[in-house]
Amino acid sequence: QVQLVESGGGSVQAGGSLRLSCAAYGYPYSPYRLGWFRQAPGKEREAVAVIFPDGGATYYPNSVKGRFTISQDNAKNILYLQINSLKPEDTAMYYCAADFRRGYELYSVSSYTYWGQGTQVTVSS
Repeated sequence: QVQLVESGGGSVQAGGSLRLSCAAYGYPYSPYRLGWFRQAPGKEREAVAVIFPDGGATYYPNSVKGRFTISQDNAKNILYLQINSLKPEDTAMYYCAADFRRGYELYSVSSYTYWGQGTQVTVSS
């Protein structure tokens, strides 16, 4: 079965950077679409970055565009999220997700079948 394991979270001062990793196990073949999501207390889970491994096309919502970068090491099956210029409002649990289906909305939680356990990012001012 597919298993995703995030790492790299932690406590950082505003303006700092973090690089989150998501190691994948048990992929029957390369996922069609991969994403990073975050969820803060009392808020809904929201997408922050999406990548299509075949070709490497990336997509970001306006809220994080210019600060977040998603990338995929296809050989090692590791998904990354580089976060720069961290803000207190970035504080959340960050999750990676994978899906093998075509034709689903990029930023919707329901478009992803497999999820990691999450890694906490805390940004202090």
